[in-house]
Amino acid sequence: MSLPPIPIASGVGDETEEFARFNLIGRSPSFTLALARLRKIAACDATTLIEGETGTGKELAARAIHYLGARASFPFLPVNCGAIPDNLIENELFGHAKGAYTDARAGYGGLISDARGGTLLLDEVEALSPRAQVALLRFLHDGVYRPLGTGAAVRADVRIVAASNANLHELAQRGEFRHDLMYRLNVMILRMPPLRDRGDDIVLLVDHFLRRFSAQYWGPLRVLAPACIPALLQYRWPGNVRELENLVHREFLMADAPIVRLDPADAQSGAAAPSRADALAAFASLELGQGLARAKAAMIVAFERTFILRAITETNGNVSAAARRCGKERRSFGRLLKKHGIDKSLGALAEPTRRYSG
Repeated sequence: MSLPPIPIASGVGDETEEFARFNLIGRSPSFTLALARLRKIAACDATTLIEGETGTGKELAARAIHYLGARASFPFLPVNCGAIPDNLIENELFGHAKGAYTDARAGYGGLISDARGGTLLLDEVEALSPRAQVALLRFLHDGVYRPLGTGAAVRADVRIVAASNANLHELAQRGEFRHDLMYRLNVMILRMPPLRDRGDDIVLLVDHFLRRFSAQYWGPLRVLAPACIPALLQYRWPGNVRELENLVHREFLMADAPIVRLDPADAQSGAAAPSRADALAAFASLELGQGLARAKAAMIVAFERTFILRAITETNGNVSAAARRCGKERRSFGRLLKKHGIDKSLGALAEPTRRYSG
C-alpha cells in the first residue's frame, strides 16, 4: 500500500521537512524533541503509546510512525475505541466465523486481520471496557487471537499503536485501566506537546493552513496580519492545533482581502480569550525598555515576513523579480526566504489553474 497523498507544507527547516508530508509542522524545541523521538520509534517495531491533549496530532504522529517504518507498504488502520459498543469490540478487533451468532450470515476477519503486516491505531484506548482490555491484553502477549465462533487460534503480525488524551498511569492508579495492559502498551511512549507550549509554531501553522486552504479552494493566497500575532501567541488554545485549524479555515473563507485577521476570541472554545492588551502582557511584564525592544522585534520580523511573502506571491514565485520589487539582490533575497521558511513555489498558488474550462 502506498502512502496516501497528504498536502506538503512549506515554512519548516530542513530538519523537519521529512515530517511535513504528514502535516506535522513546527520547529519549536518541544516539538522537534517529539519528532526526534518519533523518528526513533519508527525505526523499531515495538508497541507504542502516544499521549497528548485532544487536537495535538496523535493520529498524524501514528501515521508518521507507520509510513517511516518497515511496515509502510502494508495497511495503516485507525479505529476509535470510544465509538465501538462494548458488546462489539471483540468482534470488531478479532472478527467472527459464519454462524457465530444469529446475524452472522458471513464470516468477518476483523481489524486485526485487515491490518495484517501493518499497523493498527487504537485511538482513545482509555475508552476500552474491562472486558475489551482483557481481550487486547491476551493478543499483545503473543500475537494470537481466536475469532468468535471458532476454536482455531490465529496468529497475526500487526504493530499496535495506542493513543490517549488521558494519562493511563493515573487511570490505572484509580483502578480505571488495567496496570498490566498499560505496561504492554507503553513499551515506547511519545508525548505530543500542547500548542500553547510551542511558541512561534503557531505562526508557522497559520501560514501552512492558509496555503492549504488557498490550494483547496482554488483561491488567491492570503497572509496573516502581523498585528494578530501577539494575541495568537498569548492564547491558551485548549483545542490545540485542531482549534487553530478551524479558526483559520473559517476566517480564510470569510476574508475579503488578502490579509487575514485572526482573533482567538472567535474560536469559541469555552476558554476565556485574552484582550489585545492582555495579549501584550508577555512583553509588558518585562522592563519597559526590554519589553519595547521585544515587541518591536516581533513586529518587525512579522512585517518583514509578510512583505517578502507578498512579493514572492505577486511575482508567481519568480525570485529575481521579487528581489527587484523589494530592492534586494537575488542572493540576499534568497537568504531572507530561507530565514523565514518561505518556499518560492507558493507563488504558483496565487494564480491557480482551474480544474474545468468552458
